Amino acid sequence: MPQPILEVTDLKVRFSTPEGIVEAVNGISFAIEEGETLGVVGESGSGKSQIFMTVMGLLAQNGQATGSARYRGKELLGMPIAELNTIRGGRMGMIFQDPMTSLNPYLTVRRQLTEVLVQHKGMSEREATNAAIGMLDRVRIPEPEKRIHQYPHEFSGGMRQRVMIAMAMLCKPDLLIADEPTTALDVTIQAQIIELMKQLRETSRTAIVLITHDLGVVAGLSDRVMVMYAGRIVETGTAREIFYDPQHPYTRGLLASMPRLDEQRADILETIAGQPPNLQRLPPGCPFRPRCPYAFDRCEPELPLLRNIGAPGRAKACHLERLP
Repeated sequence: MPQPILEVTDLKVRFSTPEGIVEAVNGISFAIEEGETLGVVGESGSGKSQIFMTVMGLLAQNGQATGSARYRGKELLGMPIAELNTIRGGRMGMIFQDPMTSLNPYLTVRRQLTEVLVQHKGMSEREATNAAIGMLDRVRIPEPEKRIHQYPHEFSGGMRQRVMIAMAMLCKPDLLIADEPTTALDVTIQAQIIELMKQLRETSRTAIVLITHDLGVVAGLSDRVMVMYAGRIVETGTAREIFYDPQHPYTRGLLASMPRLDEQRADILETIAGQPPNLQRLPPGCPFRPRCPYAFDRCEPELPLLRNIGAPGRAKACHLERLP
């Protein structure tokens, strides 16, 4: 059986704050195969981004991670920075959520795009510049030969996001982690970027992690979906299983809150009642219990563990055998 590109086992991430310990990620385990796209969904604060910031060695100073994260069998947690730098950027790329803070305001776009090709692919400056111009054109930056010499502040928010996408894709990485890659883009550009990611997956066998709130983007690109709540995985399955047969109340709530064109609704959109839990003081038992319409006696004292509910890879963390 081929080795996964990324294998995460029992990952826990804690942050020390003046108010106490924040339990951001609570015992996450999953694997990603070559050429596979994994969609990771959940509300803000569910731990989606923090998993992969930790994997990339970008944990904040007040953070501590335990468990294991292996890239092609090599342990990433605790890996020396010099060795980690040979992997990230070249073999593992990341599209960050906020292009305003991810691009260096003092360097031209050309310098920031070509650096990764010169460092990881051994290209000359001229070769790297031509490759960067070609990628800017593919992410629909107008006049790329001119714009490549400009600074980030001369680009709109959506164009900066496309520059970040171009930067992550330039090296054709083994693993591309895309954190809200289409948030700042209009729907036409979104569709083009999703198509570009599909091409990268098909031509280079790149594995993609798609972290997003946008379930429509997940449906269009993902093979498997991992639903997170309060730092835990609450449901996993193929995209079809998750969208057509959700088996966790939280997943059902997320799907019900989506606007749909194939249904005429006279009423307002459904919402999930209540607020996400405080990660410094998680409630006993199931963390979703205070918001769950199906909660019963067992949910308060006993934490539901992730368990298989059918085909391999199909699992949920809920005491109910099946949703009503």
